[in-house]
Amino acid sequence: MFYELVGLADQFGFLNVFRYITFRTGGAIMTALLFVFLFGPSLIKNLRVRQGKGQPIREDGPQRHIVEKQGTPTMGGLMILAALFVATLLWGNLRNPYVWIVLFVTLSYGLIGLYDDYLKVAKHTTSGFSGKIRLGLELLIAGIACSVFISLGKEPFSTSLTIPFFKDTLINLGPVLFICFGALVIAGSGNAVNLTDGLDGLAIVPVMIATATFGLIAYLVGHVSFADYLQIHYVAGTSELLVFCGALVGAGLGFLWFNAPPAMIFMGDTGSLALGGALGAIAVAVKHELVLAIVGGLFVLEAVSVIVQVASFKLTGKRVFRMAPLHHHYEQKGWAEATIVVRFWIIAVVLALIGLSTLKLR
Repeated sequence: MFYELVGLADQFGFLNVFRYITFRTGGAIMTALLFVFLFGPSLIKNLRVRQGKGQPIREDGPQRHIVEKQGTPTMGGLMILAALFVATLLWGNLRNPYVWIVLFVTLSYGLIGLYDDYLKVAKHTTSGFSGKIRLGLELLIAGIACSVFISLGKEPFSTSLTIPFFKDTLINLGPVLFICFGALVIAGSGNAVNLTDGLDGLAIVPVMIATATFGLIAYLVGHVSFADYLQIHYVAGTSELLVFCGALVGAGLGFLWFNAPPAMIFMGDTGSLALGGALGAIAVAVKHELVLAIVGGLFVLEAVSVIVQVASFKLTGKRVFRMAPLHHHYEQKGWAEATIVVRFWIIAVVLALIGLSTLKLR
């Protein structure tokens, strides 16, 4: 919205500042942060009244975990998404199609998560609606987004997979395979973040770290001069996603204020599924899908721990981990919650730095 004021810059020179993405990104960060601070407390109060017993906690988890978390309201992702959308719509260039596609994925995944959270709270169970239906909807939404991404670019580049550390290597998957691959990236990212969201502050900080990283990547990939200097593939228009990423970081910081141990609210599937989906969509848009596996390596580890646990138990009857996802394994080993959370944050930072190194080491 504010970007449209650039048209009046000839009459009012100071409005020219809205032309700069970096300025608008700063505005988006502060807007989202203030939005959560202003409306977060009332939302938490309202959700606590409406949900009563709060989010159901897995009974097979650590007893300390059950006692401490019981009664905490969920659906905190609503405050993140509201702040994210308000800030992006205010500060973003709404003529940019990449912004709308990522918003579409984020909102759609958020609605799926919201419905899942609603069923859990209403029925007071840890199971939401059918996993197959949920995954099918996620893949459908992601497939639509990927098909639009292809239409915005030029083939064969728009249907190709770029390889980290190699500046000229492209693997042309073709439209059908690329849509399938991109859909798996987006849906996988959403569910991986969802699995990571199990301790106070555990998911939101790595999400902010990964988002800030991909905000920088989007800015560089969408800027001709920087892309040429770094010898990375240029994707016109993606630099505007930096504003979206800034809004997400601001909303995440505000949410962390209320989610820090002991959490006053959980983001729930409403937030984790939406934020993970947004990360996946951005990665596909900027043609850095494989880099997401590095930057979001913590989410990958959490997801893989669940897959390995289930596969091992079905094949051998034995469990590899004391409990999955991975953070619960360390809880069962006696690690303090704060220790697990902070160490996982450190891992997220290291992985983000490795991911950023792929931009130069080619």
